[in-house]
Amino acid sequence: MSNLETEPAELLCDGSTPLGTVTEASAPVVILEPRDVPLGGPRAMGVRRTLPQRRRSLIGAWCFVDHYGPDDVSVTGGMVVPPHPHTGLQTASWLFAGEVEHRDSVGSLALVRPGELNLMTAGAGISHSEVSTPTTTALHGVQLWIALPELTRHQAPRFENHVITPVTLNGVTLHVFIGSLAGQTAAARGDTPLVGAQLDLAAGAWIDLDVQSSFEHGVLVDTGAVSVAGTPVRQNELGFVDAGRGRIRLENTGQAHARVLLLGGEPLGEQIVMWWNFIGRSHEEITAWRAQWQTEVIDETDAAGRFGHVAYHGTALPAPALPTVRLKPRD
Repeated sequence: MSNLETEPAELLCDGSTPLGTVTEASAPVVILEPRDVPLGGPRAMGVRRTLPQRRRSLIGAWCFVDHYGPDDVSVTGGMVVPPHPHTGLQTASWLFAGEVEHRDSVGSLALVRPGELNLMTAGAGISHSEVSTPTTTALHGVQLWIALPELTRHQAPRFENHVITPVTLNGVTLHVFIGSLAGQTAAARGDTPLVGAQLDLAAGAWIDLDVQSSFEHGVLVDTGAVSVAGTPVRQNELGFVDAGRGRIRLENTGQAHARVLLLGGEPLGEQIVMWWNFIGRSHEEITAWRAQWQTEVIDETDAAGRFGHVAYHGTALPAPALPTVRLKPRD
């Protein structure tokens, strides 16, 4: 998905842990509230963004969390995101409802469906489009980005799809789509230690999750009344848990079904510059990639360039103007 905003700001994602490493007993759960963001070009789609923000830029290598829906497609028009570029990251598409067609410049044509992970590794550069299918009546899901480490950020782009087999434990159903959790290990490739899972909790259900104590974790509440390690987290909020805990309790404190997304990973330990759809390490990299996108794709000078060509009936998204100040990491 595109990170196109009216005036995209310079954003810092760094691997530091500003809250400090604390013990399991004393680690606070910090509530990160969402902000509404329109994205996707002329037919802007509304999303709720909880990462990145000023209070926190990264959870492990997870650096972008957009949460959308449930949207009535007959009213909103659904998802229509023309071809746009990415560098230095992986996009992880996860749906709760609906269906989205994915096309990219390495030749992939795939559908994003509930219970399936579409993982696109941009590496040195890729472009793709995302359009909800004509049969989709409701659209509901998340778009996630993972920052690639210095060691692998220039790799060749690729795409993979994985069907996730759920397991149910004491009234809690888990879909583990990246990493390992509760005895389940996903097939998706991660370039840093990560975990990503959807958990559905029946009314009154709870689960104690044994987690990697070296990981930071975030719990995004999609539906229901949920507490994370004893702290209430409201719908659409992200509860952040710092490294240092070996166990996290999730509890459905309401009388209806609850659904959450658990994201975690070891702190990246690298500063990165994130602007529009690019993740780099310097102002010069971002500037060069923007110029390449504008000349190769928008001006149609080189269909075989860094970002390639997407088989899409329509025009690609032009890059927004760069800010007037130098892009740089900020502590």
